Amino acid sequence: MSNNDSKKYALSTRAVRAGQRRSHECEHSEPIYTTSSFIFDSAEQAAARFSGESPGNVYSRFTNPTVNTFERRLAEMEEGDLCVATASGMAAILSTCLALLRSGDHIVSSQGVFGNTAVLFNNYLTRYGIETSFAPLTNIDVWEQQIKPETKMLFLETPSNPLAEVADIAALAQLAHRHDCLLVVDNTVCTPALQQPLLHGADVVVLSTTKYIDGQGRCVGGAVVANEVLAGEALGFLRTAGPCMSPFNAWVFMKGLETLKIRMQAHSDSALQIAQWMETQDGVNHVYYAGLESHPQHQLAKRQQKGFGGLLAFDLKGGRDAAWRFINATQLISITANLGDAKSTITHPATTTHGRLTQEERDSAGIGDGLVRIAVGLEDVEDLMDDIQRGLSALK
Repeated sequence: MSNNDSKKYALSTRAVRAGQRRSHECEHSEPIYTTSSFIFDSAEQAAARFSGESPGNVYSRFTNPTVNTFERRLAEMEEGDLCVATASGMAAILSTCLALLRSGDHIVSSQGVFGNTAVLFNNYLTRYGIETSFAPLTNIDVWEQQIKPETKMLFLETPSNPLAEVADIAALAQLAHRHDCLLVVDNTVCTPALQQPLLHGADVVVLSTTKYIDGQGRCVGGAVVANEVLAGEALGFLRTAGPCMSPFNAWVFMKGLETLKIRMQAHSDSALQIAQWMETQDGVNHVYYAGLESHPQHQLAKRQQKGFGGLLAFDLKGGRDAAWRFINATQLISITANLGDAKSTITHPATTTHGRLTQEERDSAGIGDGLVRIAVGLEDVEDLMDDIQRGLSALK
């Protein structure tokens, strides 16, 4: 499967085959190139490689065959021209912002972003003269009201984590482009198996590959996907600043891509069954999952996504005390803040993933004290429901 003809293949085929370039050893599985540097045939070739006049490997901080194979594969799955692999999901967001913005620029971000993303915007980018305003993810009128002449980027995460709000990517892309802004979408929760934001008008996609792309909680990584110009800016930042992905992690993520579609379908199927059951349980105020017909953006999610994913949350009557009793009563589900694992995980967002936010910021993002998040894994769904029942029984 050549790099030129791969886009005619289905997503599942690209996930297995795209981007691989076999060496003279004719390996079937992709090798791991654990080397920091590469040998040149001559001083002239070295100079041409370093200047970019000649293609080829230079130094593993920004050119490594294993990492490049992963980047090509993910770029094709996201329908982008170029992917830049980074050391973490937060490194992907940081690289995007510092590569595409400058002092005096302004971001409009959705309120429901990952807690660390909000901290990055509020506590660190401000030190470099980049300010951020926040808007409700689903209220496009407020988004437009927040845009100023200095605004250069709209940033959002859809579906949001943990409340599963769904943004209309196409509408926000039109809004961004009407004001000469870039639209950046965090696609971590859906992955390209369920959603391809670039096809809906987004300019840049960022992902934490730590989550579903890996799928087994083994490695930390991130990625930026865009056209050659925008991703090229991110690559220039990565080459200089160095928040790069290791070859071993890239190889692990490649193996994750091979099974991504079937895993995401399994996550989605189990999460929907659990969400529907949770809606009928005493002690539960509200269930947040876009696959539910009661979800306000359910129809939008059906149009925009190929599935609803494995992430769900619910509000319990009784606040933090009830949430902690529920979590502590479970025996099978892992108490950890990670998501996207084959093993189901459970956490209390207000004191973990969003614990660095102020109370006002948590209130604005809808992160209440009674909120519990479950990332549904690949265990038998009946076993998971039995474990969740242990949590519910602890509330009585």
